[in-house]
Amino acid sequence: MKLDSKLFDRIRVRPDPQAKVKSGAPDCQWDGCGEAGLHRAPVGRLREGEYFCFCLDHVRQYNKGYNYFSGLADSEVARYQKEALTGHRPTWAMGAKSATRSSPDIADKRSGRAGYYRRVRDPFNLFGDAEPSRPRARKAKPLEAKALETLGLDEKATGADIKARYKELVKRHHPDANGGDRGSEDRFRDVIQAYRVLKQSGFC
Repeated sequence: MKLDSKLFDRIRVRPDPQAKVKSGAPDCQWDGCGEAGLHRAPVGRLREGEYFCFCLDHVRQYNKGYNYFSGLADSEVARYQKEALTGHRPTWAMGAKSATRSSPDIADKRSGRAGYYRRVRDPFNLFGDAEPSRPRARKAKPLEAKALETLGLDEKATGADIKARYKELVKRHHPDANGGDRGSEDRFRDVIQAYRVLKQSGFC
């Protein structure tokens, strides 16, 4: 073969498809390696969602020695595997006997005993108590409390109170009613914003 042949001038080398990716990739995190870290490897237990970046050779080496359960006792590993069968969610025994055995209150309810109903919270007097207990009032969050304060109301205000107060303040501070007063216009804007917050929160 002649080294000065014209065929050598026509040879085209296919570009590396990952060259563009490698240029913006982080360096391999393996000590002493200068390759691009294109491959992710999990950090370990209790650090889910975090990854090391290794080159191909070092990620293979890391994965060979990786053990998610390192440092755990055999009993803890067995418990984790058992809980993994149900997606780490709580489970209950199935069947009529197991339900009665696990919860005596269910047996009381089936037998019609009044003791079961005495132990149940009854905020709306469904079981006919002489004095119905009122449901707990909802506590306002800081933003909702500030909105109520802007309208000049407290946490005990009902939806009707909020709407009535909103209409009153809008009429009082509307720019047309105050000749374009800047202070009144700012107050008008605050009232509208406060009412919007309370409406989105379900107060009215």
